[in-house]
Amino acid sequence: MTPLFDALLLNAGYNAALVTVGATLLGFAAGASGTFLFLRKRALVSDATAHATLPGVALAFIIMVALGGDGRSLIGLLIGSAITATIGLLVIEWIARRTRLAEDAAIGAVLGVFFGFGIVLLTVVQSMSAGRQAGLEGFLLGSTAGMLYQDAVIIALGGSLAVFATWLMRRPMTLVAFDAEYAAAMGYDVRRIDLLMMGLVMAVTVIGLKLVGLILIVAMLIIPPVTARFWTERSGRVIWIAGAVGGVSGYVGAALSASAPAMPTGPLIVLTAASVFIFSLIFAPVRGVAAAVIRHRRFQRRVHRRQGLLSLSRQEPIREPYTLRLLAKDGLIRADGVPTDTGRAQAAKVARDERRWDVAREVHQDAGLTGRYDGLTPIEEIFTPDEIQDFDRRLGPPVSVGGLE
Repeated sequence: MTPLFDALLLNAGYNAALVTVGATLLGFAAGASGTFLFLRKRALVSDATAHATLPGVALAFIIMVALGGDGRSLIGLLIGSAITATIGLLVIEWIARRTRLAEDAAIGAVLGVFFGFGIVLLTVVQSMSAGRQAGLEGFLLGSTAGMLYQDAVIIALGGSLAVFATWLMRRPMTLVAFDAEYAAAMGYDVRRIDLLMMGLVMAVTVIGLKLVGLILIVAMLIIPPVTARFWTERSGRVIWIAGAVGGVSGYVGAALSASAPAMPTGPLIVLTAASVFIFSLIFAPVRGVAAAVIRHRRFQRRVHRRQGLLSLSRQEPIREPYTLRLLAKDGLIRADGVPTDTGRAQAAKVARDERRWDVAREVHQDAGLTGRYDGLTPIEEIFTPDEIQDFDRRLGPPVSVGGLE
């Protein structure tokens, strides 16, 4: 078996299997938890949250060393990152609510200030005798080589709680994400729900620092929900599809890294998620680019076919090459442009439907009914046979088109 196949079957060694399982759990939690922040159009809050964790990591290390420890306790580092990330979120929320600055300005300010402060603190850590081998730079881009069983347990427990909270609060968060004013009128505390959304993202960011780093965790929070949006129109399904995309990306990316040890795990996970996104962008059945192109071609075909039939009914020349090719392909005209019997019959039907719609507008003053006419929808889909018969009585006998009625 190939190394990749071994890695996919979790047979590439204990550490590789541990990293793969941890990445899968993290990907699922990140995709599900980031859904409502994306739907709320606040995806960049996750970026600011991730960057706000860096000073917490450095400060936690400095404090633990000052207290006599070696500063490498993962729990301590995560607590520190959670504290500064929380402060960053509260600062963003305060600036957006209490000042005249827009939220994007608040996000940019917090991101830059906290990340800059974190880099300064990392420089201080590197100057310490205990900090030269601390490995804190792994929190920037992730470090999976030294992942332990305890790390996987933290990811599993933290991620499960985040996903459970997302599922539990899905209804109020959906309401706030799509219509915050209506949610407030219904009695929901929009500010608290917003903070809950950001808090869930912060929790996943903190537990994912060890695996993919603060820079790449942003992609795991944003790409899966964006990808899931291509496949469904229902917010409840977006949660689980985003979680599945994140989980598969984590699993495949970690397996690819295990099969090629020189390749970094975090970036491969993100690139895998990006590949799924590109596939969805192109091939999603409703919202994908290919589906949109197909719909456009079908619409174009219907328009040209109808206009061609109307020209036949009026005995007008058709000069559009595409219309001529289309009518010829459908057997409605001959190669010399003369309509066939089928073409004359369908042209007569289209012309009479146009006249029926004129009568319908006179009979029905309901704009909601007659306004549904787009020139392409068959009249039989709008009115009943009895109504159409009434239109025909008002119109009189059919008008012949080239000898056919």
